[in-house]
Amino acid sequence: MAHDRMNRVNEEVRKELGDILRSVKDPRVQRALVSVTAVTVTPDLKFAKVYYSTLGACDEKEVAEGLKSASGYIRREVAARLNMRLTPAFTFLRDHSAENGAHIAKLLKSVESDLSDDAPAGTDDPSGESKP
Repeated sequence: MAHDRMNRVNEEVRKELGDILRSVKDPRVQRALVSVTAVTVTPDLKFAKVYYSTLGACDEKEVAEGLKSASGYIRREVAARLNMRLTPAFTFLRDHSAENGAHIAKLLKSVESDLSDDAPAGTDDPSGESKP
């Protein structure tokens, strides 16, 4: 039961952070097109890890500094929008899963093209056996 509640809290905080990050005036955050991928709030609601990804060409250090600088504003906005006992202090962590997924897809595509290049001409089966 408590696990379901924490999942709901995480999801609500994630949704609100996504909206709030669009209103942050810091140009380091505005230029980066930051999107929140996941949020993990501790059970005592004191701390939260916010995983984010960015679109476009931007300096990762500048975006991290911009988010850290705006964390007070972000926390105040979350407190105003969500009715929670406590508002967590946010720690922003870059989420590399999109880049990792793209890299894996690229590797799989290169392996697939290597396999199709190695197949003998006139065969449909990658094992090299010809089908009549």
